[in-house]
Amino acid sequence: MQIETTPLPGVLLLTPARHGDARGFFSESWNRRTLADAGVVLPEFVQDNHSMSAQTGTLRGLHYQSPPFAQGKLVRCGRGRLFDVAVDVRMGSPTYGQWFGTELSFENGRQLWIPAGFLHGFVTREPDTEIVYKCTAHYDRASDGAVAWDSVGIDWDVTDPLLSDKDRDAQPLAELKSPFVFEEQA
Repeated sequence: MQIETTPLPGVLLLTPARHGDARGFFSESWNRRTLADAGVVLPEFVQDNHSMSAQTGTLRGLHYQSPPFAQGKLVRCGRGRLFDVAVDVRMGSPTYGQWFGTELSFENGRQLWIPAGFLHGFVTREPDTEIVYKCTAHYDRASDGAVAWDSVGIDWDVTDPLLSDKDRDAQPLAELKSPFVFEEQA
């Protein structure tokens, strides 16, 4: 497994090895021991999610869940191609309000680890794009929150995305009273 750091401390780009032949490929997309052997210990996952976006330019995000139901997410693309983004919203963080984005696709097999305390969002680059992700906390409707996709300065490379009502009505980042607090890592 290739493990890369990003400009946002704690956010990691993981690329599992693929073993292929004429039939296709096999990839071990998640292995706690492999990551631990590389010095990466992630929290326990309790829920897997899978969504499909039929149209190119579908934008979902920027989402979060407040503590005590805050979610870390390990995100990958099961089919198609998407631009995936994490935004630091941990109060007191030296990277507060900064974002990191990367292309996740079926072809490249990359995964993005997004710890609790970060917003998450993505925009699809191909029709019928599927996103699959593991979460460290169960979904809790009362803890669900969103920040406006166009309030952070992210270059989504889309001018008129397909949005849900929730995402269309989301508050700008400047109005967020973040429930997350930055904690120095030892």
